[in-house]
Amino acid sequence: MKKALYLAALSAAFITNPALAGGDPDAGKEKSQVCAGCHGADGNATIGANPSLAGQYESYLYQALKQYKSGARKDLLMGNMVANLSNQDLKDLAAYFASQEGKTLQVLPDD
Repeated sequence: MKKALYLAALSAAFITNPALAGGDPDAGKEKSQVCAGCHGADGNATIGANPSLAGQYESYLYQALKQYKSGARKDLLMGNMVANLSNQDLKDLAAYFASQEGKTLQVLPDD
């Protein structure tokens, strides 16, 4: 019983404490300026071809950035954008975009 309570408390700490995830949203905001052209200043893309990053899971964003950096995900532009970023830079960017409110991009039909 004590072990179960300990594990529950430890899990809650990891889920609710962004510092334990390793990313700093404030630092990520500063680093995200170069991302704004495609993904929007707050991570909400205004062009349907570009993915919105705002409100995505931090762990997902971090893994995706790592995969672009390693070449496991293939995209010439993204690969070049993250090539010189540190692991902490990737964590900070993921934390920033995850902390933003995601908005739905409305696509209007052609008349």
